[in-house]
Amino acid sequence: MSLHSLRTAVITLAVGALTVLGLVTPAGAVPVVAGTAPAAVAAADWNPPAQLVRPLDEVWRHVESTYPDLYGFRNYGWDQVMANKGRVSYCVRWESDQPVSAQLRDEIHTALKRQSKKWTDTVAGFEGFPYQNVPVDIVGWAVKNRSTLQWTDNSVDIYTNVLDGEGAPQCAPDCGRFFHQNGDYSKCPGGAARHYDQSLWLTKGFQGGAGGDWGQRIGSEYMVGARGQEDIHILEHEIGHTYGLDDFYDWTPTGVGGFIMKAGSATRITEFDQWMYRDFWRHLKGRYGI
Repeated sequence: MSLHSLRTAVITLAVGALTVLGLVTPAGAVPVVAGTAPAAVAAADWNPPAQLVRPLDEVWRHVESTYPDLYGFRNYGWDQVMANKGRVSYCVRWESDQPVSAQLRDEIHTALKRQSKKWTDTVAGFEGFPYQNVPVDIVGWAVKNRSTLQWTDNSVDIYTNVLDGEGAPQCAPDCGRFFHQNGDYSKCPGGAARHYDQSLWLTKGFQGGAGGDWGQRIGSEYMVGARGQEDIHILEHEIGHTYGLDDFYDWTPTGVGGFIMKAGSATRITEFDQWMYRDFWRHLKGRYGI
């Protein structure tokens, strides 16, 4: 199916993220035990732990040398948050025949907010990031058959006649930032207030995940089954890509063990992930006059 990869900043197929069994920590690495949370780190400026300085530098040098338009690209998650003055909005693409009750709809929203917050909280108060909290709104659902959505309220827009080139339900392009990065939503029925920045694409039978500036794609069964968990690790990984973070399929930074952006090596965001995320912000913040 089309993932709009030609215009995507970073895209991943994280099949390996489904399991963390049998992990091997490189000799001399700083271990991160899968399933354990990193210590809370309140950071006001760039001051990573000494053992992370070298691997963080390696990561950024790798990003600079491999991203084709690192500094020119203008649709990272950062750009979306700043354009919306501290918010981000989603439309859910429900590519499944499983019925969705109002309760399940709301639980998916709650789970998405929880995973997104785990990233954005790490830059609150860091290097001029202007927002202490980044709310996540879901403004619409796309589905093939309206009867799949078992609610009658009008809390979200519902799209039933919009399909992509492969026949998967999608939210109206006229309302999507991916299609209108200039911010012109004049053709969106609800106007700018009902636009969506990203899609949460939930596909029946989909293994692993994919992510980029357009949003995240994971299995619908996986999302439903994991919605009550504190950490939905495949979704966390894919959200990291939306903010520009890289994959690590063929290399590992010096001295670092498991972390969420190395698919299959951790089940939650680690301290190293947090500092990579902050590093991306500090390199891009100048575009916002900060």
